[in-house]
Amino acid sequence: MKKQGLDLQIQYLKGLGPKRATLLKKLGIETVKDALYFLPAQYEDRRNKKKIFELSVNEYVTIEGKIVQINEVRTKSNLSIIEITVSDGTGFIKAKWFNQLYLKKIFKEKQKIKIYGKTQIDHWGKYFEILNPEYEILDFSPVNSSEYGIMPIYRLTEGISQKIIRSIITNAFNYAKPYIVDPLPDKIIKQLNFPNLSEALQEIHFPSRNMEIKQLNERQTIFHKRLVFEELFLMQLGILMLKKNREIEKGISFNPEGKLLKQFFSNLPFKLTTSQMRVINEILNDMKKEIPMNRLLQGDVGSGKTVVALSAMLSAVECGYQSALMAPTEILAEQHFMNISNMLKGLPVNVVILTGTYNKYANLISSGVANIVIGTHALIQENIKFNNLGLVVIDEQHRFGVIQRALIKKKGFNPDTLVMTATPIPRTLALTVYGDLDYSVLDELPPGRKPVITKIIEPQNKKLIYRMIDEEIKAGGQVYIIYPVIEESEVLDLKSATKSYEALQNIFPQYKIGLIHGRMASKQIEEVMKDFRKGVINILVATTVIEVGVDIPNATLMIIAHAERFGLAQLHQLRGRVGRGDRPSKCILIPYKFTEEAKLRLKAMIEHSDGFKIAEEDMKIRGPGEFFGVKQSGLPDLKIADILKDQSMLEIARRYADLILNEDSSLNKYPYLRACLEDFWKNKIELFTTA
Repeated sequence: MKKQGLDLQIQYLKGLGPKRATLLKKLGIETVKDALYFLPAQYEDRRNKKKIFELSVNEYVTIEGKIVQINEVRTKSNLSIIEITVSDGTGFIKAKWFNQLYLKKIFKEKQKIKIYGKTQIDHWGKYFEILNPEYEILDFSPVNSSEYGIMPIYRLTEGISQKIIRSIITNAFNYAKPYIVDPLPDKIIKQLNFPNLSEALQEIHFPSRNMEIKQLNERQTIFHKRLVFEELFLMQLGILMLKKNREIEKGISFNPEGKLLKQFFSNLPFKLTTSQMRVINEILNDMKKEIPMNRLLQGDVGSGKTVVALSAMLSAVECGYQSALMAPTEILAEQHFMNISNMLKGLPVNVVILTGTYNKYANLISSGVANIVIGTHALIQENIKFNNLGLVVIDEQHRFGVIQRALIKKKGFNPDTLVMTATPIPRTLALTVYGDLDYSVLDELPPGRKPVITKIIEPQNKKLIYRMIDEEIKAGGQVYIIYPVIEESEVLDLKSATKSYEALQNIFPQYKIGLIHGRMASKQIEEVMKDFRKGVINILVATTVIEVGVDIPNATLMIIAHAERFGLAQLHQLRGRVGRGDRPSKCILIPYKFTEEAKLRLKAMIEHSDGFKIAEEDMKIRGPGEFFGVKQSGLPDLKIADILKDQSMLEIARRYADLILNEDSSLNKYPYLRACLEDFWKNKIELFTTA
């Protein structure tokens, strides 16, 4: 059945069909509603209409005249230029388009045309010209003055021009007008002095002539702010609804005597930090409650998250429940298994591992003999049954997302959940990405953890880099060399891990060199990592497979090639693989394209060792959309709001979402808001039914 209203498929809109609808899908436009919320990327001020004799250089202008000449020019490099000369009776101006031969069929002499763009003087110093201007062929009827207002400029895809997209948006808006209902409750609109939805959309797509172009381009109008609020409000409403639903779930109340924990602490060869003790108490207090714990444990690289998580797991075990720890890779799962097994020596606790490779212990898990189960995605397979799962620990949450989190929780009856991440996330982003979780931070590194000396060395200084590698190995250390890609690529033009591995074998025949990357089988990767751990391998060439959690205390030098290709949080994670032993360690960043953005990023790495500071710098430089981990979070995409720029609006949206849910937790009073909420979240998470 063909849907109506805002849900009408875009192909059924007047003047559209399946072919153009396929192109629009690339822009994320599939329905009339998608078209309404497809906002301009920027605006151009075309109120500056001038005669040719009035022109000056480097100004954006709209000119209207007749085409008096059309030429096609081919350059020595075989570049095609379509050039037209336009006259308005006061002078001549040239307009040029590069490699757009189809324009020859469109332009005709004596045609009336309007062009818009930035003026410059041509190569010969004779005429004004505009390169690649936007154009519109006019008929000879009087021109509507609105064509010289502020023009919205949209993102495009091949086959869709600005003129076409504007026409589609206009048709969509005219069709949709009777169906536009404001999802925001009236009292919020009044309290925040917002325009209604229809007015906001109209002013964003068809700005009034008196609008400020700077405000429009910076999205600072009340109309933009209203749409930003709406999107953040729907996001916070969903997150808080999930949190409130969990708060009324019946869970397990853990009340251990603490004997197992006491024995564990006395066996540790080090003293816990104040920060670790504080966070352990926060977690144990949560576990005592009858509602399921949902807590985020955030700690910088090397802050001791595993000990904290293990304390929670032992508390569950002492109460007769099983604990599961899910890691994103087999390497990490096996490392956790070895570390935890060592830490629990002498304690009456059975630890097993479950991964694609290690899959023999399903019976021990289902019978309850296994107290602690450490594994990968294998834990959420249908055939894996737990006897009495009470606590789930998820390591490096950003690698999984909320769907896997929900699946492993189904293995028990509302087990407690502890989510760990070593990716420091600023508070505002944490409110968005992990807003359904309570929040614990390990903000203190264990004593004796040495800072890693970080330097930038440019690629031409190869001899210096090779000398450093040689000296480090002779001094008893091991070396990581990290590359962003596996094989050579003409498109990216990056040095690859495989090429580097081959070259290093010739440069250092006296040393054993290993290679790991994501396309290798898990078993192969683990064999190489075992040899590196034992010290059999001196130099490990790798991609970001080793980014999180790999612990080799003897590795003292980290070299990152094409460092400009990595985000700051990623670089910080990689740097955290060294400096884990007693010896001083170094991290060398090698940039191949030292752009201004790369300079900012790498400078931040040298100046800061604090993960939270680095995370904030990363967000400032790259924006939250690209921030490491956010895209995998399982949250709906934000099309309008910007978490970093709209922090204050996010706080307001969260406050109003909380007020509405306190008043009506199921949104029964606001059926349209509820429908919009479900549409916004689509099938991301099961939010809207109380468990």
